[in-house]
Amino acid sequence: MNEKIKKYIKEIVKYTIFAIIALNIISYYKSQDLNKENLPYDAFKFINDKSYTLNKEKPTLVYFWATWCPICKLQSPTIEELSKDYQVITIASQSGTKEEIQKYLEENNLSFNVVDDTYNDFAYRFNVKAYPTTLIYDKNKNLKFTDVGYTSSFNLKLKLWWSE
Repeated sequence: MNEKIKKYIKEIVKYTIFAIIALNIISYYKSQDLNKENLPYDAFKFINDKSYTLNKEKPTLVYFWATWCPICKLQSPTIEELSKDYQVITIASQSGTKEEIQKYLEENNLSFNVVDDTYNDFAYRFNVKAYPTTLIYDKNKNLKFTDVGYTSSFNLKLKLWWSE
């Protein structure tokens, strides 16, 4: 019986590692088209905290998401957690009015800062075509890491740490 359990555990680990590698390759491929320009801090206008100011000496995570995106709904709690300890900008693309976005945030217990991208201006500017897309910039506003699709909290924390 022990041998069967060991065999199944080995198979699960092997397929998990394969899936992680495959997902990272796909994310890397999808991220090749993203805009690599420096982060335009001054362009962001937040809907839920007008007094929020960005610390230009810290790395910044930029999270493109949408209220209609099922994977974003899974990713958003991770972004919420990160927003407590790191500088996070979230951009809600084609997600309705500011009031609808605010209602979505409240219903899902999310309090991160949000930029309303009703007309996809920022998505177009950054060349984002899939949601969620996460960009990590260092303190010099240089793009260091990109992820398209779901990304683990550990992975994002590691990339933010590395960007410091």
